Amino acid sequence: MDELDTPVLDNHLHLDPEHGQGMEAVREFEHLGGTHLLVVNKPSWHLGPVPSERADFRRAFEATIDAVADANEILPGKAWPVLGVHPGLISHLVDEGYEPEAARDLMQSGLDLAAEYVADQRALALKTGRPHYEVSDAVWDASNAVLKHGLALGAEHDCAVQLHTEGTDDLTEVAEWAEERGLPAEMVVKHYAGGELAGPTPSVMSEKDRLRTAAGAGEPFLMETDFVDDPDRPGAVLGPKTVPRRVRWLLEEDHDDAVENAHVETPERVYGIDTEATLARGE
Repeated sequence: MDELDTPVLDNHLHLDPEHGQGMEAVREFEHLGGTHLLVVNKPSWHLGPVPSERADFRRAFEATIDAVADANEILPGKAWPVLGVHPGLISHLVDEGYEPEAARDLMQSGLDLAAEYVADQRALALKTGRPHYEVSDAVWDASNAVLKHGLALGAEHDCAVQLHTEGTDDLTEVAEWAEERGLPAEMVVKHYAGGELAGPTPSVMSEKDRLRTAAGAGEPFLMETDFVDDPDRPGAVLGPKTVPRRVRWLLEEDHDDAVENAHVETPERVYGIDTEATLARGE
């Protein structure tokens, strides 16, 4: 493929070398012009039993770090791990007999463990959130407590926090929670976002309509696929080739500023990463 002459970052995808495409997905991304990845750990219950103690989260975290190391042997730029606890875990725990408060405590302990990886510079950012589906008031309250804990950890460790939440274009309340805890709202990232979002930084699913909206808005944004790397769910979301293809399309549509925004300026603003320098050095 012709070079795109720009860093190309997929802000949120999963890699599962044991069960899925793994490095083949990275090669497809790179072949189309992709350069940088933020690799989020798969939900813990996808890689083993539902966690029952803090240490049980380590398996998913270590698998992600290993996948990132392998990806860095392929990419012309760099990959980084994003570690945390999927908010859907609370439903699995409640189904197994946990009270929402006990599930909250276990999930917060998993976030504490993820934050240790950030502190050791083995991970770039954290992931938390709340269910995107209807739950009881008790589960909703417990989930918001987990989310707030993640925001506090982001402030403590000066790192971004990716959120998995309900579909919405307004998360100003969550942005206020972040600011109250000392985490700038721009360092809170809504994964699977539409083209515009009030509050946090949107990580826009790389569909043309959403990207057209984001490009027109002129606000900071990122691009993602949420590639799940699950052979049992082919086509569940977007494939690993999508972000570089959409970058090529944006450039053809004369949205050069939007590409610079999503792949250079916003990654620096949110994560403190220099996609141009890491691409130039191949580090």
